[in-house]
Amino acid sequence: MLARNAIGKAVRAWFDEQGFTEVETAILQVSPGNETHLHAPRTELAGPDGTRVTRYLRTSPEFACKKLLAAGEPKIFEFARVFRDRERGTLHLPEFTMLEWYRAEATYGAVMADCVVIIAHAAQATGIGQFSFRGRIADPFAEPELLTVAAAFERFAGIDLLATIRDGEGDRARLADAAKQKIRISDDDTWSDIFSKVLVEHIEPNLGQGRLTVLFEYPVPEAALARAKASDPRVAERFEIYACGVELANGFGELTDAPEQRRRFTQAMDEKQRRYGERYPLDEDFLDAVGQMPAASGVALGFDRLVMLASGALKIDQVVWTPPAGDA
Repeated sequence: MLARNAIGKAVRAWFDEQGFTEVETAILQVSPGNETHLHAPRTELAGPDGTRVTRYLRTSPEFACKKLLAAGEPKIFEFARVFRDRERGTLHLPEFTMLEWYRAEATYGAVMADCVVIIAHAAQATGIGQFSFRGRIADPFAEPELLTVAAAFERFAGIDLLATIRDGEGDRARLADAAKQKIRISDDDTWSDIFSKVLVEHIEPNLGQGRLTVLFEYPVPEAALARAKASDPRVAERFEIYACGVELANGFGELTDAPEQRRRFTQAMDEKQRRYGERYPLDEDFLDAVGQMPAASGVALGFDRLVMLASGALKIDQVVWTPPAGDA
């Protein structure tokens, strides 16, 4: 826990040196986020007249932070408490701390570089020489490996991923045929399901070995809130950073096309309804903000996971002051 405090101080000092403003946004939201497989706790608020409205505990501070970008904030960061149902394990907590930051008028390469520096600062704050987890090691001070998703699929799974993308959509049949010898495929698996299975089973275990890996240029069906790459619309300006096979950060060159963001959210909520029998509302204020935002890039980093690796802890419970209530 002393390591956690030391890392927090070092990271805040770095952001201050870079001219960022620390913000503190609301946890209760009209919409917790609109990703198919993320689930949020919900509650009801009662007004003075007894009327009740549904609110959600956020899965990310992203919606609120982008509203601040639209309002004119140029460089912001937040140590945000976030919540996710259906998540518990060595690397997952139902309530955790997400370090999220944004740079207006910056490329996503800039926030990639931020991540690498912050991870090194965390290691420096604890004095650890290398990260270690489940038999894998990574030097947090070494030059990171830069690897496109397409190159990773070719190297570790022998799959030509970009050949399965047409007109911005994934060709399910083609990917299924390419992956059928690698993973178990169910009849109702979508293109994204097959992509995720290959990623988890064949790609992620090989990332962050010996040094950090920056996995970038995600296929556009997995763009989420990222913009498509201008020079190759098959891929999006999205990246993730890994150490010892552990995902630490997920970042975007931010989408500023509100109609496109609405289309993606609606599609994701349709799929959530099909799979889980629920959907979350769209935050109309957020969608308005997307259309007013400047060009920007941002990233979310799992602070508890970073502390775990930088302190030498074996599981995430060891780096939070109070583990989830009711756990054995």
